[in-house]
Amino acid sequence: MSGEHSQRLIERFLEMMAAERGTSINTLSAYRRDLETYADALAANGCAAAAATPEAIRGYLATLEADGLARSSAARKLSAIRQFHRFLHADGLAPDNPATAIDSPRPARPLPKMISPRDVGRLVQAARARVAAARGRKLLRAWRLLCLVELLAATGLRVSELVGLSVQAATSEREFILVRGKGGRERLVPVSAEARAAVEGYLACLAACGAPGGRWLFSSSGAAGHLTRQHFALELKGLAREAGLDAELLSPHVLRHGFASHLLASGADLRAVQQMLGHADIATTQIYTHVQAERLREVVETHHPLGKKS
Repeated sequence: MSGEHSQRLIERFLEMMAAERGTSINTLSAYRRDLETYADALAANGCAAAAATPEAIRGYLATLEADGLARSSAARKLSAIRQFHRFLHADGLAPDNPATAIDSPRPARPLPKMISPRDVGRLVQAARARVAAARGRKLLRAWRLLCLVELLAATGLRVSELVGLSVQAATSEREFILVRGKGGRERLVPVSAEARAAVEGYLACLAACGAPGGRWLFSSSGAAGHLTRQHFALELKGLAREAGLDAELLSPHVLRHGFASHLLASGADLRAVQQMLGHADIATTQIYTHVQAERLREVVETHHPLGKKS
């Protein structure tokens, strides 16, 4: 009987949603599916919808998670359950509203967009081709873009850190760059030979063009005194198209993600990557460890005594 009673309550709820709130047919159908599944799960445990407890709702949500349901879908189902129990309580059909004590499922942190080492190489080659083909003032812009791309690909700097580099920070040490990151924290980031050559080539071009010196490595006439993040992002998308890449999927942040993931995939220590990225919390860096899954499995099978195949 509890199942039949719950079904009648669901019908009353849907009638209210249609009459008082003008809910669409598609939304009503979705509510019906979600609530009938919920009521069936309660009935299987001998519980009627009107007598549901917070523990019963949590148990149902735990079952959904165990079945692999996406958190966004679970959140949608919980929304229907909340409205249903609010209706029951408001209309005197249930003594209380057990859903008020239930937190929404936290959305999963999205994995970063990825770029392959091969595509990073194509991007760098396109920037070098620009330098080779450019003349006059365009040559200076081409060198600047090459320097930006080489540095970002080799250091994983935040785009704000990159465009805001001072000449002194970029040149005082040959093998490192001194970066001032979030919260004013400073860190030393190693620079590859290719990126250092790009910096030196860009500075030489600046000198040859008679460009005035200044504090910023990528100086500009704008209010900040240096190139803006937005301008670099637009130039990067144009370069991506020249390299045959999807410009809509590429941004300075994607190159930063690529830097971290490629290092971890090659066996770099997580703490070292955390330091280079300037993350205050290693949990932020751990999102990149998804690229290690296959490599870690192989390491366990090869080196762990219980993981070796007989």
